[in-house]
Amino acid sequence: MFSRLSRSQALAVLGVPVVALLATAGFAPLPFSVAQPGLTANVLGENKGTQVITITGAPVRKTSGQLRMTTIEATSPDTHVDLPDVIDSWFSTEQAVMPRDSVYPSGDSVKEIEQYNRAQMKESQDEATRAALHYLDREDDDIKVTLELADVGGPSAGLLFSLGIVDKLNGDGSGGDLTGGRVIAGTGTIDANGTVGAVGGVPLKTQAARRDGATVFLVPKDECSDARAELPDGLRLIPVTTLRSAVDALVSLENGKGQVPSC
Repeated sequence: MFSRLSRSQALAVLGVPVVALLATAGFAPLPFSVAQPGLTANVLGENKGTQVITITGAPVRKTSGQLRMTTIEATSPDTHVDLPDVIDSWFSTEQAVMPRDSVYPSGDSVKEIEQYNRAQMKESQDEATRAALHYLDREDDDIKVTLELADVGGPSAGLLFSLGIVDKLNGDGSGGDLTGGRVIAGTGTIDANGTVGAVGGVPLKTQAARRDGATVFLVPKDECSDARAELPDGLRLIPVTTLRSAVDALVSLENGKGQVPSC
């Protein structure tokens, strides 16, 4: 999934598996993309002057702390990537190489790719809303949730969207914030039942999270080993499998009661 920055800039990738591969030979254009840590955005606040989560039909809490969704940025599908680019990225901890076809649907134009990723983002937002309202047992209430995240596409902000909705409507369930005033970051798809799915690109996303002040990172449990591989200093990993497990872990972290899982 992608975040369109401009025609001359990178596209942000939210949910594509990042596989570092060495090219075997040649200086002709190679079928790879180069990725690096991308933008992050606090879903509890504004992004580019627009509130990310807007809720009507129910009282909304004033929150503290941050819940930051994370991305990676990849070279656009028409960028020339050659052997020196691949080798440089292979030895860099701040870049990764991935097969271009694993990032962009083969044969699609840049415009078609953008449309596809916008559609994925819309579906992700709808699923995140349903998951949050189902978790709160409020799916039958007259609550409308609008999610806005400019220039970002794809499904892997789903978990953070759901957590943001839960925090704004219910907090920790006892009057406090899910964040405990911390900067919490993370990644993961989510379905309407609250199941969290893997997204890829986690080592680059942890770097983006720490760069932007996060001290805790929520990671799909199946990607724990990837997240540990190049974990920045000062960033604590919390594995999650469902929206409920993510909420429970954050509540335990906030109040110091119960066990907080770790990778």
